[in-house]
Amino acid sequence: MSDIPPQPLTGKALLQKVEALGHLPRRETAKRCGYVTLTKTNKPRVNLNEFYDAVLAAKGLSLTPGSSRDKRGREPTFRVSVHKNGQLIIGAAYTEKMQLNPGDEFEIQLGYKHIHLKQVLNGQVMEETTTTEEAPPKATRGRKKKMPEA
Repeated sequence: MSDIPPQPLTGKALLQKVEALGHLPRRETAKRCGYVTLTKTNKPRVNLNEFYDAVLAAKGLSLTPGSSRDKRGREPTFRVSVHKNGQLIIGAAYTEKMQLNPGDEFEIQLGYKHIHLKQVLNGQVMEETTTTEEAPPKATRGRKKKMPEA
């Protein structure tokens, strides 16, 4: 237990240590970053949840509901409604999450009860590529057709 720090690592020190110990299993990495306590029987116990929370916090992410970084505005709900003037506002929380900048252009494609926004880069519409793994075929409703007997 000599290479275990007396206090759990946090912030940049934690991220650097995790990167350096990338070849080790997760439990061993957490242990060497100081996320270990002793049980009543004096056996070491690795605290993976605290370790994962510390890594996320060091990367600037939080899974705690209701906590945002700067405490301004509302948390994005991924639901919007049409305003009285007919406008539909996406909001800064979404554009920040998508790393969009003022002046970024989109093509609007209307479908039946849905809207697709496709980003325009260098005058070309960016098309989304899907594979059969990402989009499995839709299940059919009702009974299956019987194959004619030969």
